[in-house]
Amino acid sequence: MTGPKDEAVSAGHQQASDFHVYDTTMRDGAQQEGLNLSVQDKLHIARHLDDLGVGYIEGGWPGSNPKDTEFFALAAKELDLKNATLAAFGATRRAGVEASQDPLVQALRDSGASVVTLVAKSHDRHVTEALRTTLEENLAMVRDTVTYLREGGQRVFVDMEHFFDGYRANRDYALEVVRAAGDAGAEVAVLCDTNGGMLPHWVAEIVADVATTGVRLGIHAHNDTGCAVANSMAAVQAGATHLQGCINGYGERTGNADLVTCVANLELKLGVTALPEGRLAEATRISHAISEITNYPPHARQPYTGVSSFAHKAGLHASAIRVDPNLYQHIDPALVGNDMRLLVSEMAGRATIELKGKELGYDLTGDAERLGRVTDRVKSMERAGYTFEAADASFELLLAEEMDGVRPSFFDVESWRVLAESRRGDAAVAEATVKLVAGGVRLAVIGEGNGPVNALDHALRQAIEQVYPDVAQFHLTDYRVRILDQGHGTDAITRTLIETTDGKDVWVTVGVGANIIEASWEALVDALTYGLRLHGVEPRING
Repeated sequence: MTGPKDEAVSAGHQQASDFHVYDTTMRDGAQQEGLNLSVQDKLHIARHLDDLGVGYIEGGWPGSNPKDTEFFALAAKELDLKNATLAAFGATRRAGVEASQDPLVQALRDSGASVVTLVAKSHDRHVTEALRTTLEENLAMVRDTVTYLREGGQRVFVDMEHFFDGYRANRDYALEVVRAAGDAGAEVAVLCDTNGGMLPHWVAEIVADVATTGVRLGIHAHNDTGCAVANSMAAVQAGATHLQGCINGYGERTGNADLVTCVANLELKLGVTALPEGRLAEATRISHAISEITNYPPHARQPYTGVSSFAHKAGLHASAIRVDPNLYQHIDPALVGNDMRLLVSEMAGRATIELKGKELGYDLTGDAERLGRVTDRVKSMERAGYTFEAADASFELLLAEEMDGVRPSFFDVESWRVLAESRRGDAAVAEATVKLVAGGVRLAVIGEGNGPVNALDHALRQAIEQVYPDVAQFHLTDYRVRILDQGHGTDAITRTLIETTDGKDVWVTVGVGANIIEASWEALVDALTYGLRLHGVEPRING
């Protein structure tokens, strides 16, 4: 019996240099709504992609806008790419103009890029209605531009825009455009599902037919049907040996094929060597690093690299994982640089709690009474509105309390109070007073903020920092609120989740209360308590 990795794949078992992995994040991905990349952003992304081992990085369209022209000028001076080749994107010459006289084609020559990717029309209606020229002139535009760039010493790939729709409307003409590019010296004809409307079996049939031209084929898929990755895999199995995509699936509308998902599928499922050896293990780190640059938070459920990709919640799963993790995981997470996670929730059984305890450094094996007590407490607290599956830090504090018999504490709170004030014409402000004892010293501090929680946060930190200077390194990075029983209106129970970082580690704490301030206070106290434990700080009782 054969598995998917054993199946014959026309591009399978090749060297990374034989199979092209081509990233278009900085050009096509940058068309995503709300995504704006500076030149420095693009330089940083290029370095990350090179570190991943991507073969080709599309830097943008020199000549079309000053930013992309500047990028290629700086790239020549500042980028020292070890795995990737930088590609410049552009279009075939304009109708009725010689390639040597077209300023945008000349900008491709002047870019310094050794590879040029041209976009060409392959759908007959786009030729006649969008370009407003003849089918024969479009073929000449493809031939002339490819030939001109090749004569200048540049390698040329051609993106066949709207190819699949064009093939279905006029197969003969679409194939003629592919042949024209190949005959002129283009290395690859990239078949583009520009509108993203294809399904995998359609892609497979069309690519197999186009492969009869003898031209090397590539695939560029959009995700409008949710099939961009599947369509890319179908194209590879049908003969494509060049794959384009965007890191994290960025792109216009619903995005492009997620490059990381594609290369992981190629290497781990189809046996295609897409990246240099060992580079796939950097996928999660690089995916998240680029998310920081684009300012789009990593998608938790992203295949392979999401924080939830190998997260297990049900007790049944945990029981099986205790025997063999592979029983509920399709790969070893380490292959893509990710980790297995166990989520503690009301669905959790003893096996989940036991495994999560080990993950956090607490061995509950053989202690059935304590294990049962922790499990029952978790279920009870979740019924009251708490959630621990996204708040590992609060769960660790709970576990430490059960193991040590006392809740970890670095200070004793005497009282807290919040006042909010709004005056006509001025923004509302809040003032919080916190009274506590830390290090044997009674502290009463007033903090101000743009809201009650912000004011409480400032007051609490200002007080504790006097005894525990490490607190100065902690910063609140995310704050989420959920109303649990909405039918009760303003009398509803509130849950807050607070994400905190010290610049290196990130942790999440949870609080539940009759109002948003009470819930937030609980989560804030847990956040600082956990952070101090993480830093190895010893509680100061008597100063």
